[in-house]
Amino acid sequence: MNERPPRAPKNRTPSRRPARGHAPSRGERPAGRPFGAWPDDVAILYGWHSVAEALRNPRRRVRRLMVTENAAKRLAEEGITPTCPVEVVRPGEIDRLLEPDAVHQGMLAEADPLPSPSLKQAARSDLILVLDQITDPHNVGAIVRSAAALAVGAIVTTARHSPAATGVLAKAASGGLEHVPFCFVPNLARALDELKASGVQVVGLDSEGPADLVDTPLQAPLALVLGAEGKGLRQLTRQTCDTLARIDLPGRIVSLNVSNAAVLALHIARRAIGHAGTPTSS
Repeated sequence: MNERPPRAPKNRTPSRRPARGHAPSRGERPAGRPFGAWPDDVAILYGWHSVAEALRNPRRRVRRLMVTENAAKRLAEEGITPTCPVEVVRPGEIDRLLEPDAVHQGMLAEADPLPSPSLKQAARSDLILVLDQITDPHNVGAIVRSAAALAVGAIVTTARHSPAATGVLAKAASGGLEHVPFCFVPNLARALDELKASGVQVVGLDSEGPADLVDTPLQAPLALVLGAEGKGLRQLTRQTCDTLARIDLPGRIVSLNVSNAAVLALHIARRAIGHAGTPTSS
């Protein structure tokens, strides 16, 4: 039996993966890390509402803006004049810098993170939202959007166990990041004690709360505390709240996604305490 002659070796294309220790250049998408090309001190914003609100916000410094021709025309039609360098690019140039399912609508901005108020400044607001280890950026972004709609003065959370205010979170917030500042604290229970010492009523949302939030006496300044889905409020957080309250629902499904629970609770709270909306900077 004749042996098959050996195959000639195929010409292999050199790997495009950066060599170990190679720092990716700006715009290069590192394998498995869509946002790895940017430093930690850069907020990535994409999508019409996120970027447009950032450009309208005098407190937000946008370093660089990438837009498609259609997005540039829309900015001009809306009377938005960027004060940063603008690059008109094809949609694919933005596609390759983001995750495959990112809906950027032809706009991507690199910006400085917004300044965070102190807890003392946050306590000047009539309505505050406190997040206890809610880590999903889609949920937090949706909560920020609702918080902006209901005139929340500040969102208080820990720097650890919380998503960065960039990328997916910013897109889900749909511009809300420009209107509701994040106050980052090292210890949540201690922060709640400080809020109470400043005269803030602290109410935690808990399925085992003694009364429905609608029937709970609420007064400004008020801080609503929400826990992560599944786990809920941590034990020390629950113990530190002035009171706990639940949200009773009339339907067959008796629980809500945390972002839906947030908007319902904030609406109840806003109706109870009025519509003042005291800013944190006052």
